[in-house]
Amino acid sequence: MALKFTQNLRLLQFSIHHYFAGLISVRLLYSSSLGRSSCAACLCTSAARCIQTHGCRKLRTDFSSRNVTTTVREPSFFASSSVGIHRDSELRFRLTQLYRPSSDEEKSFHQKLVCCSSSRQVFKLLCSVDVLSDTMAAACLHRVADLEQNGAALRDPSVLEKDAIRALCFQLERDSERLTEAGLVSALLACTRLFLDPWSTLMVRLVTESQKRLDGEQMAVGELCMLGQAMLAMEGPGSAMLEQVMGQIQKQEPDEWNLLDLVAVYRLLEVCVGEDGKHGDLLNAMHTHAVTVTSRMDPAAVSGVLSSLVALNQKQAMPLVIGLCKQAVRHVPHFSDEELSHVLAALIHFGHSDRYFVDAMQKHVPKMAFTSHPETVSMVTEFFSRRRILSPTVFNAVAENFVYRADSYSTSQVARQIMAFGKLGYLPPNVGQLFRKVETILHTRFSQFQPRMLLNLLHACTLVERFPVNFLSKVFSSYFLQQLQGETYIDLRIERTVLAQLTQLYMTVKLECPIYEGPQLLPKYRVKSFLASNRSLETPVDQQLYNSVKSGLVDLLGDRSFFGSQVLTPYCYTLDVEIKLDEEGYVLPASHTDEVYKRIALCIDGRKRFTTNVRQLLGKEVIKQRHLQLLGYEVVQIPFYEFEKYRSMSKVVEYLHQKIFPHTFRLSW
Repeated sequence: MALKFTQNLRLLQFSIHHYFAGLISVRLLYSSSLGRSSCAACLCTSAARCIQTHGCRKLRTDFSSRNVTTTVREPSFFASSSVGIHRDSELRFRLTQLYRPSSDEEKSFHQKLVCCSSSRQVFKLLCSVDVLSDTMAAACLHRVADLEQNGAALRDPSVLEKDAIRALCFQLERDSERLTEAGLVSALLACTRLFLDPWSTLMVRLVTESQKRLDGEQMAVGELCMLGQAMLAMEGPGSAMLEQVMGQIQKQEPDEWNLLDLVAVYRLLEVCVGEDGKHGDLLNAMHTHAVTVTSRMDPAAVSGVLSSLVALNQKQAMPLVIGLCKQAVRHVPHFSDEELSHVLAALIHFGHSDRYFVDAMQKHVPKMAFTSHPETVSMVTEFFSRRRILSPTVFNAVAENFVYRADSYSTSQVARQIMAFGKLGYLPPNVGQLFRKVETILHTRFSQFQPRMLLNLLHACTLVERFPVNFLSKVFSSYFLQQLQGETYIDLRIERTVLAQLTQLYMTVKLECPIYEGPQLLPKYRVKSFLASNRSLETPVDQQLYNSVKSGLVDLLGDRSFFGSQVLTPYCYTLDVEIKLDEEGYVLPASHTDEVYKRIALCIDGRKRFTTNVRQLLGKEVIKQRHLQLLGYEVVQIPFYEFEKYRSMSKVVEYLHQKIFPHTFRLSW
């Protein structure tokens, strides 16, 4: 009896000892902009090198963090192969390579993991399997990060206190030397995505082991890229390990990489290529290889490479962009919302569109408009408006979707979608419902709009003759104008564009809304010309078309002095050609200012003043011609598609005569 009591007492002491020895701490870092930190003793910039070289354990950081400390009881431990989830929900990390899950089991697990829509489901999945490989364990951490990340922090920091996460972190910390390369770097990257403290024991051990294997050049390209991304998150672009990673990547030939490796290197280079063109040779070699494999790229690869090309501003890689756009045609129905947004943003950035891609989008948008993320729908409208493509099919679907879903849109998404209608000058069949919805949103959420975005929205409404009279008194108020000035004062070019919009909005009120009696726009906020070098409210005249019309006018009127060119009116608009007539209908010299009875404004409309796929004037050209008519000008439109049909000078002169003087006979000079 005494012997049994003694044995039980020793067992209790052993258990208590192991309980306290098994407590570990996990620290949550709230800030994602991690700077380079150094050891106080040796000033090493890499935690791994510091520990390996100097044995330093007390490291100091140059960023502030908030600690959420949790305790984890050390689970029972056996030397074996993988992570075992037992019925008591404890994770056991095995140390040999025996009994690894088969490839089919791993694939099935990953498919189930992707379907998890909450961290709780991830933990439930963990408890439902018997064996996990290290890569599967890392994938679980990545999925939790996918579900919990919210900017630079986690939506629910307490998720790190769950038993499954704490046990996984402990096992990774203890057995880092036994992890495969893929499992090691994937786990390290997952920890950075969960904002774990890079100076915690877990992170230091993972980094130390990664450094050891990096020095041994044991890693494949994909593993090097994951390690590089992790070091970027921990130490920034100046990381010594990151530089070593890039050095090993540069030693390899892009022609030998698979598609996953190619996309991974592109993503890593997004932050490694500076203004000095660093790694330019590697990029050029990658572009050359990528062109040859675009036909094999899946939706994720197409979207990923295009997104990287935008981030790297690789405008010299247009052959690759064109090839990716052609491949994107096949994947339009299969892109996720995020992938499609990246593709559209890239095509906007590079100024490229493919007829077949546009056709595919026209078929796809009516199906996805009611179910896709509002940001994706907004990007669709922005793409079509930037490329000046008027598709009634697309915009009708967007308008119907707007009426039913706009309450859930952000103010930016509301403004950007309406701006597209204004730019293209298009009114959908449900125009009444559409703008009633816009008015409702303005009434209920006016104060939520950023000043610049609000001005863009109201200006777009006037382009399609929808006048926001009820809100103009607020826009012309000194308070709103001060907000605008504070938002745009840094960039003088943008400042001028804002003033031009305000001026045109004010002109619209004076000419088309006589019932308005609110505040007026002060003269200091008005511009003298709407024509500017960039983002102008007028499209500059096509010089080649203008020269052809000018030659015909000289022949028609008898002398160059009888018409003016590029005439700036007192109303801010610039006339392509102005012809003055006296009371009897005779043409006056352009220099005459007296006895002018009638003014004719010739609008020489080249291709850039129309949508690209149909012959419809852009909204800003429509409002210009409408305002000129209200100001007393006789507006004569000379569209390129009419003028270019006439090749001989006699035909050109006859055409101009019929357009400008349809009720008079032409005299021969």
